[in-house]
Amino acid sequence: MHAVETFELVLGLLALVIALHWLALKLHWPPATALLVGGGALAFIPGLPTISLDPELALVLFLPPLLMDGAYYTALGRFRRHLPGILSLAVGAVVFTTLIVGVVVHWILPELPWAACFALGAIVSPPDAVSARAVLKGVHLPRRLEALLEGESLLNDATGLTLFRFAVAATLSGVFHTGEAVQSFAVVAVGGAIVGAAVGAVWLFLARRLRDRMLVVLITLSLCWAAYIAGEAVHVSGVIATVAAGLVMGWYQHVVLSADVRLLGSSAWQIMVFLLEALVFILIGFSLRGALDRIGGIDAIPPSMVAVVVAVVVTVAVARFIWVFGSEGLLAIAQKVGVERARPLGWRQATVLSWAGMRGVVTLAVPLTLPTDMPGRDLMLICAFAVIFVTVVAQGSSLGWVIRKIAPVDADPPAKMAMPAAEAAMARARSAVIEKLAYAPDGTLIHPQMLEEHRKRMRFMERYEADAAAAMDDLRPHFDVLLQAIAAGRAELIRIHRAGHIEDEVLHELERDLDIEEMAITFQRGE
Repeated sequence: MHAVETFELVLGLLALVIALHWLALKLHWPPATALLVGGGALAFIPGLPTISLDPELALVLFLPPLLMDGAYYTALGRFRRHLPGILSLAVGAVVFTTLIVGVVVHWILPELPWAACFALGAIVSPPDAVSARAVLKGVHLPRRLEALLEGESLLNDATGLTLFRFAVAATLSGVFHTGEAVQSFAVVAVGGAIVGAAVGAVWLFLARRLRDRMLVVLITLSLCWAAYIAGEAVHVSGVIATVAAGLVMGWYQHVVLSADVRLLGSSAWQIMVFLLEALVFILIGFSLRGALDRIGGIDAIPPSMVAVVVAVVVTVAVARFIWVFGSEGLLAIAQKVGVERARPLGWRQATVLSWAGMRGVVTLAVPLTLPTDMPGRDLMLICAFAVIFVTVVAQGSSLGWVIRKIAPVDADPPAKMAMPAAEAAMARARSAVIEKLAYAPDGTLIHPQMLEEHRKRMRFMERYEADAAAAMDDLRPHFDVLLQAIAAGRAELIRIHRAGHIEDEVLHELERDLDIEEMAITFQRGE
């Protein structure tokens, strides 16, 4: 394909992303579902070029920023508190699913080597960070359940990739050592965490010393790829390295980055993640055509392969239910014998956790890296796409409905301070400074308006802390008036610019001030 044609194709894909995302909003679908189905349908339109997704490029291009996005916003306190449960899902559930899928596939196709069967299990076992975040956006979950799902999606790819590499090596060589596999997994996991922490420390050092905000934003945006590539370069887990660097950045960005850098970087980051997340589902849909072409089309699929595909899809879903509810049973037994830290989720949260097992980019990209002489390679490709399609479309689309019907209850104890109390504490700290600095050393009041303004704010915050809903109901009409005044100021600014009374530089400066003021009011209004 010519370079210009490639660029035109990229622009076409961006237009397709916009159209499908708009359609998903109109139909109240998860955007991931519309993008995946739309990409799959368009792939078979005659005359469209075939899009091949290079597996190594897919992993390094899409996975690091989307992992970083999850790590950056991870509640670190809840992550640490629920780490045993996260590891149970990210390691235990992935290993269990790999073994169960391998046994089922070998039972149906006994001629396929055991190691190849487990390689297929490793491909389809890890739920995907991209799919989880795409589907869970806008869904309200209990805090513990949210921590488990987010933490699992950050770490389980490392387990799946390690199992896959060992299974492929065992298939081609005929040799497998369990002890060596466990030791290797420990090394790549711990090594990945060390590399990620080191890369995060380098970012911290640079962010504190660079004075140009564009440079700080650039090193922040590139941190995910730096951590992933560094981890892979020293043969440890690039996935865990990216997650570790993201956790470091998410923890320290509040005290290292200035407000303007944080706003600018956050805007750039959100746009980049939206585009990458949308493109990955479009490309997954398009890749179906290539997967079918490799085996000679739909008509060339033998009945035995259809049986295996159906069995793998069902086994993947059932294995997750077995692991989650089996873990629930063990926690219930431990709680009865007096283990204080054993707290079962309850059947409502356990059901949602079992149903939220969407697969995505890793499950698609990994089988494309298989050697051409790998037994069952075509079967693995078809199974991978089937699992992605069913989990994203069926489970992803129905997850919101499942949550509404089951109505999982947040059993975690609430934080010591809710948002009204936290805002009141901030207002008291600010007011204390104003009370001190509003007077000159000789006691003369030199900032009366500022002092009165903050005293009014303190009186409001006391009412807000006592009854947040009533206080906001009283304040919203005030915000409405301010927004109308800003709109009038903006209209006048544009009028005098169009009349040629001010230069463009003045327009941009004053417009920026109005934008910041409007944004602040909108946030305070609760929108």
